[in-house]
Amino acid sequence: MESIEIEDLLKLDSGAVTIVDIRADEDYRRGTIPHAIHIPKDEVCRRLRGHELSEPLYIMCHTGERSRELVNELEKEGYPAINVSGGYRAFLRYQLSHFLEEKPAAARKTSEIERSIITTYRKSIWRRFTKAVHDYELIQEGDRIAACISGGKDSMLMAKLLQELQKHGKVHFELVFLVMNPGYNADNWKIIQDNAKLLGIPLTVFESDIFDTVAAIDKNPCYLCARMRRGYLYSHAKKLGCNKIALGHHFDDVVETILMGMLYSGKIETMMPKLHSQNFEGMELIRPMYMVREADIKAWRDYNRLHFIQCACRFTENCLSCGGEQGSKRDEMKELIAEFRKKSDVIDKNIFKSVHNINLKTVIGYHKGGMTYNFLDDYDMMDKNNSNLRDK
Repeated sequence: MESIEIEDLLKLDSGAVTIVDIRADEDYRRGTIPHAIHIPKDEVCRRLRGHELSEPLYIMCHTGERSRELVNELEKEGYPAINVSGGYRAFLRYQLSHFLEEKPAAARKTSEIERSIITTYRKSIWRRFTKAVHDYELIQEGDRIAACISGGKDSMLMAKLLQELQKHGKVHFELVFLVMNPGYNADNWKIIQDNAKLLGIPLTVFESDIFDTVAAIDKNPCYLCARMRRGYLYSHAKKLGCNKIALGHHFDDVVETILMGMLYSGKIETMMPKLHSQNFEGMELIRPMYMVREADIKAWRDYNRLHFIQCACRFTENCLSCGGEQGSKRDEMKELIAEFRKKSDVIDKNIFKSVHNINLKTVIGYHKGGMTYNFLDDYDMMDKNNSNLRDK
């Protein structure tokens, strides 16, 4: 199978080659290689039947993996095709790297991005961010916070929000922008670092071998990977003198967690806005974007024409959220919430509010720490107390 690097593809005469982008329509509309046409992967072979090709098709997906599969299929059917190595991700890496070389333009872009948070997205993002910080008491005077950056849109925006709050807020705190490289693909790693430069975020980087460690795990590798990453981040943040780590979970993550707990675990629980670490004394986890909606994060990203990595894990970058074929339970919840929003604009808000407003008199049972309560424990006693009150 023949492949071509993105640098070599861009040197070709755009009028003489046909580049086929097989990613999802939404991804294609957000950006593609110049002059590329969009044909979903499952439709390419069908559209070609009955036609002869004198020149090869250049097939591109997000990572170069799914396009490789299609190129093999096309070759078996006798059609000339070439795989775009690294896919659109390689193009993003190339494009961003070259843009940063234009230092005045890059500096203007950084200022525009920062200004958009306080102006264009003041109501939908900035106010909800500051409300969460205030209402849940996430940041105190003298805190030293490790803003943990994975490279996606959520953690990158969180880093900028904390940076702006540090500049303009009344509470004085320190920030460390902490990035762990657990074994990222080279293109992903370059995109993460270059996006940080564009956003004006000074990174503190450390390496780990988590991806290699979980490579041979068959059962729940994502769960193990997440737990290990959290532990590494806590440990490194503590070494740097931090008392808190900040993660980029948002409003939609919270609602999805509530639904997953109810539908798949038979319990009511949520992703808390802050937690004391059980394994690292004196450390706390905070989620400053707890009230910020994912749709608004995407809107900010697209308004500023930013392109962040999708799924950085080399084992799952072909999952549903990255253009693959198998989704997670969280993907199911996203689809369910999307259906709710078609019916009403208050359902997701009410799911979020529900864990802030639990009436313990109307639940069958609950537990906290080592204590378990069932409504039958004091059912008769409550009835007697109510009778005494009525008699009086």
